[in-house]
Amino acid sequence: MDPLWIDDLVRRFGEQLPPGMAALREDFERNSQALLQAALAKLDLVTREEFEVQREVLARTRAQLEQLELQVIALEQRVIPVVGASSATASAPANLQQTAPTSHPPLD
Repeated sequence: MDPLWIDDLVRRFGEQLPPGMAALREDFERNSQALLQAALAKLDLVTREEFEVQREVLARTRAQLEQLELQVIALEQRVIPVVGASSATASAPANLQQTAPTSHPPLD
């Protein structure tokens, strides 16, 4: 987190106090800055750059998963003979029955 952003925010809040309360303003700025930094430090935040990197990793992983799902379907079609496939599919365990690849929600 950019400390200058916090300083600017605290300064803006301090400027809203009446001019006759200079001591209160300084105390407010000092205490609020420490509170904001402590509160933000407790949050599990990432930078935009880190977020975008993970987003790209997820997109590649999803694409690989879809390719693997298609490969599994192709392999299943080779294993289960075309003749009598309806009876073999009905008796095959649920995890071996032909299924369409799952669609994933868009990344945006």
